[in-house]
Amino acid sequence: MSNPYVPILVLMGVAAVLALGGVGASAIIGPKRYNRAKLEAYECGIDPTPHAVGGGRFPIKYYLVAMSFIIFDIEVVFMYPWAVDFAELAMFGVVAMMTFLALITVPFVYEWRRGGFEWD
Repeated sequence: MSNPYVPILVLMGVAAVLALGGVGASAIIGPKRYNRAKLEAYECGIDPTPHAVGGGRFPIKYYLVAMSFIIFDIEVVFMYPWAVDFAELAMFGVVAMMTFLALITVPFVYEWRRGGFEWD
């Protein structure tokens, strides 16, 4: 009898080797042309200053982009298992997913009204 967690551990090991190997290979093989812009701290497109402009507040666009990522990420994470077991969930699954979609529409509409989908 083999342990059922062995394939998961092997997969995690392979993923770690690939991730660390990619980072290591890019550090060794990649170009090393540094300039002033690359060495500066980058904060959401705003040039860093010693004193925060406008009292240190970020534009609302920063938060709206983060919110849109979270909305769609959560939506996909919950809809995929539902789609896989759609036949077994029957009417309970349909009602649960419609309730979830109704609830996830609230932040979507909020972001839409605040201009989160307008690229200026």
